[in-house]
Amino acid sequence: MHLDCEGCAGCCLDWRPLVADGSDHERRGRRDPMDDRYNFPQLSGREVRGFIEAGYGDALTVRLFEPDEGDDVVCVDGHDLAAIRGRPVFLVGLRVAPKPVAPFGIDPDATDENGTDATGRTWLDACVFLDPATLQCRIHGGDRYPETCSTYPGTNLHLGRETECERVEDAFGGERLLDDEPPADVSNPFDPGALGDSVFAHPSPEALEGAVDRVVAGDPRREHLIPFLTVAAGSAPGTLAVDDDRVRQAETALRDPGENAEGSWVGDALSAWTERAGEPGTPATGSWVNADRKCGAPATPGWTRNDQ
Repeated sequence: MHLDCEGCAGCCLDWRPLVADGSDHERRGRRDPMDDRYNFPQLSGREVRGFIEAGYGDALTVRLFEPDEGDDVVCVDGHDLAAIRGRPVFLVGLRVAPKPVAPFGIDPDATDENGTDATGRTWLDACVFLDPATLQCRIHGGDRYPETCSTYPGTNLHLGRETECERVEDAFGGERLLDDEPPADVSNPFDPGALGDSVFAHPSPEALEGAVDRVVAGDPRREHLIPFLTVAAGSAPGTLAVDDDRVRQAETALRDPGENAEGSWVGDALSAWTERAGEPGTPATGSWVNADRKCGAPATPGWTRNDQ
């Protein structure tokens, strides 16, 4: 698998506002997500623990599912949720924030007829780790870089699903997917062994009251996510078992990550973007490009064309 990712970031942002016939959010599996996220990088329990331990709790969010025919169902906050043995099923992924970006060869320095506003940039929802200036991931290739991201679009190719690379090619031209041979070791995130590893089930639906409504509305705060994230951190691969000690450790780290934690910049950056953003698809000035850098976000590593 060989990709040309420079100047793209199609898998890291919701670019539907840039095209007239934007597709539905990418999803794998037969159950519909409760949210309208375009792409959702699915994390393993090990990765969730790593992010929490490094103070990146604010970078995480969850996904719930509508039940399919024949599914077990649990109702929380008036929402019917897909469940396993009475336990709501959920995924953990990375949050998005509105950012001023110019992907797919769009000139970021384009101006309006008065030559005043840099209207080449557009407000789009993007992964919390995407640098809007370089369109590169701030944790690319590092210890925190998720396997889902490092192998994308391997799973799509393995399952015969259209990739984001191909959608970008169709909409904007160019070549992004240079070699469509999937990695030999790519995994299916929804195979039976994923339970407890990257697909989680909450043992106490009553503990989610008040949180599910905020998750479905797309506006969860840290306190609404903690019940989910702690269970994901404590889940055992291949089972429904949850380690209570790991749950307590994760909750402590989430509630008090420390001012000097590696991921301490994320919460401030999310607030900065959200306060300044216009509606998705509206023009953005370049003055906000470095908002997350001002909050302490790390620089990006630079571009090379590598096999992924």
